[in-house]
Amino acid sequence: MSQTLDIKNLSIGMKADASHLITDTDVRAFAEVSKDYNPIHLDDDYAKSTSFGRRIAHGAMVASYFSSLFATKLPGPGCIYVAQETKFKKPVFIEDTVLVEIEVVDINIERKRVFFATRCLVNDVEVLSGKAEIYIP
Repeated sequence: MSQTLDIKNLSIGMKADASHLITDTDVRAFAEVSKDYNPIHLDDDYAKSTSFGRRIAHGAMVASYFSSLFATKLPGPGCIYVAQETKFKKPVFIEDTVLVEIEVVDINIERKRVFFATRCLVNDVEVLSGKAEIYIP
């Protein structure tokens, strides 16, 4: 785990990323935590009858991976997640590997806020994009 960065040491263009394999175990655990038992996430037979043709991960689960990047890599421990805008562009399937990326796009030193572009890719295809606001206490 990295140390918390002083906001003055951050600069526009700084990036961090991580990869996550979407597993059946993780999807089922997320369903338990979120209480989202939609069969599109959990039931193979049901999912086969949908336009996706197979089970998909919870969008909120995929978006939650940004939180770990903010907390552990950029800006680091102690930061506070203030806002997230997310667009879900494509489904993420069980056994997909998701590349999660964040990039500093603006900094407000007076308000102690850092603004990020956020996105997730599967096989170089953007499946999720958005913006995040982080407070540096």
